[in-house]
Amino acid sequence: MAKIRFKISGMHCASCAANIERSLKGKDGIISIRVNFANESAYIEYTAQEISPQGLEKLIQDAGYKATPSEQADLDAEKISRLKEINSIKVKFIFSAVFSLPLMYLSMYKHFKLPLPGFIADNMLLVQFALATLVLFCGINFFKSGIRAVVKLRAANMDTLITLGVGASYLYSVVYSLAILSGRVSYATDALYYEISAFLITFILLGRLLEAVAKGRTGQAIKKLMGLKASTATIIREGIEKEVDIGEVVTGDIVIVKPGERVPVDGIVIEGHSGVDESMVTGESIPVEKSIGSSVIGATINKTGSFKFQATKVGKDTVLAQIIMLVEEAQGSKAPIQELADKISAYFVPAVLVIGLTTFFVWLIAGMPFIFALTVFISVLIIACPCSLGLATPTAVMVGMGIGARHGVLIKNARSLEIACKIDTVVFDKTGTLTQGRPVVTDIINIKGGEKNEIIKFAAIAEKRSEHPLAEAVVAYAGEMKLDIPEPDAFNALTGKGVIARVGGEIILLGNRKLFIERGIDISTIEDMLADLESQGKTVMIAAFREEILGIIALADTLKEFSKEAVSAIKNLGKKVLLITGDNLNTARSIAMASGIEDVLAEVLPQDKALRIEGLQMEGRKIAMVGDGINDAPALARADLGIAIGRGTDVAIESADIVLIKDDLRDVVVAMDLSRYCMKKIKQNLFWAFFYNFTGVPIAAGVLYPFTGFLLNPLIAGIAMAFSSVSVVTNSLLMRRYKNSR
Repeated sequence: MAKIRFKISGMHCASCAANIERSLKGKDGIISIRVNFANESAYIEYTAQEISPQGLEKLIQDAGYKATPSEQADLDAEKISRLKEINSIKVKFIFSAVFSLPLMYLSMYKHFKLPLPGFIADNMLLVQFALATLVLFCGINFFKSGIRAVVKLRAANMDTLITLGVGASYLYSVVYSLAILSGRVSYATDALYYEISAFLITFILLGRLLEAVAKGRTGQAIKKLMGLKASTATIIREGIEKEVDIGEVVTGDIVIVKPGERVPVDGIVIEGHSGVDESMVTGESIPVEKSIGSSVIGATINKTGSFKFQATKVGKDTVLAQIIMLVEEAQGSKAPIQELADKISAYFVPAVLVIGLTTFFVWLIAGMPFIFALTVFISVLIIACPCSLGLATPTAVMVGMGIGARHGVLIKNARSLEIACKIDTVVFDKTGTLTQGRPVVTDIINIKGGEKNEIIKFAAIAEKRSEHPLAEAVVAYAGEMKLDIPEPDAFNALTGKGVIARVGGEIILLGNRKLFIERGIDISTIEDMLADLESQGKTVMIAAFREEILGIIALADTLKEFSKEAVSAIKNLGKKVLLITGDNLNTARSIAMASGIEDVLAEVLPQDKALRIEGLQMEGRKIAMVGDGINDAPALARADLGIAIGRGTDVAIESADIVLIKDDLRDVVVAMDLSRYCMKKIKQNLFWAFFYNFTGVPIAAGVLYPFTGFLLNPLIAGIAMAFSSVSVVTNSLLMRRYKNSR
């Protein structure tokens, strides 16, 4: 199975997207297809052995639309294409407005007793016909699209309605003009619809122009991300420093970054140090210190120092490229709430056609004049707007995904965005999620009343050659205290007990009870202290020199900086919070208590975590699982919402629905809050889209006429249709003012 994304041009409404999906579904080799009208993209899963990307491109073109593989549609080309489209619509709108205004003057001059040149009055029909025809040429694409949908796809779209509405008013006027010229009827300005057909095209073009501008803004966040990429890089090849295009950098290249420059690709620092601003990728405003061995991310900004690094990921493999790919794919996904709008959109245009024809004949049968019935028919066709239904959800999703990316919250699909606000229970993994994932020294207790430095120094000497995580913690702590730690003369690690080292001919012991009991050293006097520390979930080591106990060192995996704050914020939202871990109950309870969690699931084997999540779901709970390790992957996948820590394992990130790039658990709250805000906007959009269509169409059909004498003018219907979809997109754009709840 393979995936591909196409940029689609030529779509004019949500029905176009539905028509493309319908025409490609069921074709050999195509597994699934999603077409997003809002970002003008098609996302296709296909079997590479059965159909090629070129074959898919041809199928889309056969449906009447132009398709370009997304990797060929770079940011500059896309921007140029968007500007070209906007300028084209703008020119057509101005041209149509210039010729529509005289038509309006000609239709109204008698009512307001306005002056009219004699040569125009003598050739009124010809002038009106010429002006209307020129305006209709500005809308030629509407007619092409509307007719093509019916002829090629055996379907209808918004342009089909425009073609019928505008075409009916124009053709009726032409026929009536010929009847006047033949002497069959007398001339009457009110009986001609030239200005209606012209102004409908003008208003529709204005709506399309505003819509194109607004739609271009919905993807601003992703465009900003794409614009962060450096264009060149300074590399060293064959001992020579040279500047090359970013596309020429390969894995293994040595790259030089000077103060103020963007890091061109991902890599590992091999020389120098500096502070790097990673805010554009992680959202973290404080520069991150980089030195030898530190990883750097492409597109981040070097602040003060200069350094060299070895490129490890380039092109589409960089962190930024992966983020862009995830956000683009997520923006093209469909939320479950969109299904209703999609179903209605699929039947909308045919239904409007039926309603239009029905009202036309009903009014004729009721004895109303033909011109009355025609007015109603045109108004019904023109006021209907499936675009507002089609844009209601995807525009809000696109903006929401972009906001999430800006805040360091990568939401992989629209379903996750929708469900995040429905979560009622959040389950946290312990190690590496709530905690740092590595032990640190927490307590040093002197037994003989000596200096703490002396205890740590002997412990660090004993552990200096060990690669055990506890040893690394002790040596690191000694380094923080700036102690001089000599190499031991001898070193022996005893599995499950501790270490024995020799320095200057003397023995150092560092380990647990077993080590000291085996050596015959009495520890009864410190047993209470050992038990107390162990009850707090800490790992305890006894330090001795010359077989005399010096003191106790306790280590623990401590909470991350914002874990307690994040748990408190989630509980304030009314959510239940649990801790799940494979660790022992004492340690689990200690961490839970420190972070403010009451419910603990301890000593859970990795393979059983998913079963525990399933058990909670069977109680009727909506579960979000937050984790970072390989052992969390099944639980992340099983939960209603899987949230992975960005610095966790690739497997966990792959299994999750949401990725927190900054490793900040407060972003769990941001994800939930953003989901709530986005769903509120989607519901607003859908309400107004449904309200507009379900009230506008009956009013246009003349339901108020028998009671109030009100009949909707087709021009007003055109204005309403033009601005309905614009209002939906504008409401989605207002989301960009979002401030996270943190």
